Amino acid sequence: MPPPRFKLRRLTRNELPCDTLELARFLIGKVVVHDLPEGRLSGRIVESEAYPPGDPAGHHFRGPTPRNRSLFLRHGHVYVYFNYGMHFMLNISSERAGVGGGVLIRALEPLEGIELMQRHRKSKELLDLTRGPGRLAAALRIDRSLDGLDLFSRGPVWLGVLVPSKTGKHSGVAQAPVDTTIRIGITHAADQPFRFYERGNPFVSGPKRLLLSSPQQKNATR
Repeated sequence: MPPPRFKLRRLTRNELPCDTLELARFLIGKVVVHDLPEGRLSGRIVESEAYPPGDPAGHHFRGPTPRNRSLFLRHGHVYVYFNYGMHFMLNISSERAGVGGGVLIRALEPLEGIELMQRHRKSKELLDLTRGPGRLAAALRIDRSLDGLDLFSRGPVWLGVLVPSKTGKHSGVAQAPVDTTIRIGITHAADQPFRFYERGNPFVSGPKRLLLSSPQQKNATR
């Protein structure tokens, strides 16, 4: 969990890499914020999945449609879709305007508004509030009304970085090394190591055995 006393600094678009794989790694350790009338909800990103241009697993693969148009917006826009008629999924566009690409936010470590998240999820279990893309969208009340939102438009959803109040200096890096492994729940290009996660963080989702498919983790176990 974060330091007991902290503040957030808003990221600027210029700080975001305009490349899908670079963005997916960069986002680990950054903070997603949703400001609601009832209060602020926020969490550190501890897991992401990249869907770069030309990726047959990406929603953008066959070109722009009314449903996926947000993936073709300039990097830093929200793309939300409804998965299997059950869960919303939070994604961020990742390439220059007109080029399809996106990063799925897979897991967060809750920071602010935990009681609100518990009400939204109808669960008191801290580890289950935001571990997985469907859960985190429910906890942060992410839905299709946010699709196409510019994260740098001073809207209700934005990206930040933790700033320890004692030093006044921000730290945008993850607290542990970032590893890669294969993506989850897809059939096309399923062997690509496009899933990024903070090593050892308990809020990372999915079967733990898949984490050992990471080259870094394999080397560490030898």
